[in-house]
Amino acid sequence: MHKPAFVVIWTTTAWTIPANQALNLNPAIEYALVDTERGVLLLATTLVETCLARYGLQGKVLATTLGQQLGGLNFVHPLAEADAGYDRYSPVYLADYATAEDGTGIVHSSPAYGLDDFNSCRAHGMKVEEIINPVQRDGRYAADFPLFGGEDIWEAVPAILETLRDAGRLFASETITHSYPHCWRHKSPVIYRAAAQWFIRMDEGEGVFTRDKAPRTLRQLALEAIERTSFYPENGRARLRDMIANRPDWCISRQRSWGVPLPFFLHKESGDLHPRTLEILDQAAELVERGGIEAWSRASAEQILGPEDAAHYTKSSDILEVWFDSGSTFWHVLRGTHSHVGGCLGHHDEGPEADLYLEGHDQHRGWFHSSLLLACAIFGRAPYRGLLTHGFTVDAQGRKMSKSLGNGIEPQKVFATLGAEIIRLWVAASDYSGDIAGDDKILARVVDSYRRIRNTLRFLLANTSDFDPARDAVPYEQMLEIDRWALTRAEQFQAEVLKHYDVYEFHPVVAKLQVFCSEDLGAFYLDVLKDRLYTTAPKSLARRSAQTALWQVTHAMLRWMAPFLSFTAEEAWTVFAPGEGSIFKQIYWTFAGVGATTDAALLAKWSSIRSVRDAVNKAIEEVRAAGGVGSSLQAEVTVTAPPETHALLASLGDDLKFVLITSRATLVPGGELTVTVTPSAATKCERCWHWRDDVGHDAACPTICGRCTSNLYGAGETRVAA
Repeated sequence: MHKPAFVVIWTTTAWTIPANQALNLNPAIEYALVDTERGVLLLATTLVETCLARYGLQGKVLATTLGQQLGGLNFVHPLAEADAGYDRYSPVYLADYATAEDGTGIVHSSPAYGLDDFNSCRAHGMKVEEIINPVQRDGRYAADFPLFGGEDIWEAVPAILETLRDAGRLFASETITHSYPHCWRHKSPVIYRAAAQWFIRMDEGEGVFTRDKAPRTLRQLALEAIERTSFYPENGRARLRDMIANRPDWCISRQRSWGVPLPFFLHKESGDLHPRTLEILDQAAELVERGGIEAWSRASAEQILGPEDAAHYTKSSDILEVWFDSGSTFWHVLRGTHSHVGGCLGHHDEGPEADLYLEGHDQHRGWFHSSLLLACAIFGRAPYRGLLTHGFTVDAQGRKMSKSLGNGIEPQKVFATLGAEIIRLWVAASDYSGDIAGDDKILARVVDSYRRIRNTLRFLLANTSDFDPARDAVPYEQMLEIDRWALTRAEQFQAEVLKHYDVYEFHPVVAKLQVFCSEDLGAFYLDVLKDRLYTTAPKSLARRSAQTALWQVTHAMLRWMAPFLSFTAEEAWTVFAPGEGSIFKQIYWTFAGVGATTDAALLAKWSSIRSVRDAVNKAIEEVRAAGGVGSSLQAEVTVTAPPETHALLASLGDDLKFVLITSRATLVPGGELTVTVTPSAATKCERCWHWRDDVGHDAACPTICGRCTSNLYGAGETRVAA
């Protein structure tokens, strides 16, 4: 029996068939030789029935064998009979990426247009110069390419199919829908295309000599530099390390019509660089400096090399890849800078260094990556001390924000309606180590947070407006104990804040500042202070002690919030400290009188007192709900407390009722904490709102109490530090 034998391939990219140079079979797959009226066909055994049905043929399996037995066979190109330009063989190469999931189990290989194809052909000994690459940069076949020269590859597909059909080499064709790579910007299909490139070697060569004179390869230097770099968050270290450890050589050229040119001249026959390449680089730099980036593209080979050399050399049209451009910014932007107090730029003997590079987490393979490799090649170290990576903005459902979905946040709209501070606070309050969610509801919650912080700040500013620290400040040891607690708690809080700022963690600072404003200040300290601030004599120790604490807390708070509520902090600073420049020229506050470390005993004592106060508030609220009292000042409480708690409360003396914000507080020793609430039978003072027995004691002031009369017209009440 004498019949033509064919190996049958299946492809979705018919435009690559003219450039076919090999066939790939899987060594572990069984293949069958099938006798049909069209000839003897080679197909994967498991796909024989499906393929014959598709081709409309009947067939008989003559023999089977594993793919590993077929390596090295040669088949004539399917277009050989149509044109002499295709009179070549396509050898069978064994490759694991050929599968029997669909098609025929056999992959046709055009090494110029697929990475697997390229690697397979190179692994089987095909030289780079032997690879057929007819598709030009404009997506057309070369003008002299047989049969299809000058045609657009997509428009040529019908002609390719027709030529195969006429040659008796087309078994079936159909239109299918499947995924295909597209340009993210223009949405047009893109293809893989082999092109000569320029590379920076990662592991070869003599290595880079560093200050210790020990040569290391570029990969080794980069991996060492990563270990000396701080990462925020820390998981960025493993990500960048893995990319550097596993990356191939760095391709630094691109074939585009715009960008920074590679000013090379290549010999027309050998492809070697011109021997004066270093001089030409300097010449190109001068041209660009004088005439802009287009000056090099306008310059002819004759102008650069002279007519004799120009006859033998071709001017390269390649450009540098953009990551090489951006990766060099440490040299162009930071060069000549030196470290300075409060600044962000450092300087080594070898060159500039930044404290921090900040970008999205995709830059581990982009800017962070290229900057590291360039700096290691030049200096033997990274161009940065730290890398901070953040996520991207998504909507409340975690979807990427996009114009087409209409789920984006328009910053200009937020600025116009809510103000720029809300955008800043939203970002600062989000954990940037992951993606940041945002929508109108989330922004509404941010507005509430902002209002809480701003209202606290307004209270602080209002109640220190008549305070002159040079004249009115009370020494720490003479301040009332609760005021000393406020400073100690603020110092403790500042230590927490600075630990977060040291590692660029903003969202814990925002969250903790809200709690500090609402609970430590608003719900407790400022609530207790209102009586002293509003009812005691303006220059009394009680009021000045409170103002001394508030003045220091305001100083500290404006500095805490300045990194993320910058406009609010700056505006408040001009009111609080006029004539003292910008808040951003200040350093963090040092609390006068408070020790280098917080007073743990004082904090523990007032933590216990606040727990008792919470229990008293709960008891008053239950009586209020039943209609027994109105405000807490209408209540008189009896607190029964165990010995240790009793001692803490007793140390407050008459100030206990002010801390509890009741008109009377009686302390009784007992076994466990209990609170009894009764409505006051006294009269309410219209000035301080306390219910007291001495309201109207002075006929001239019939509606106010004796304490208020003294504070207004007499010596005023006396309070001393506990």
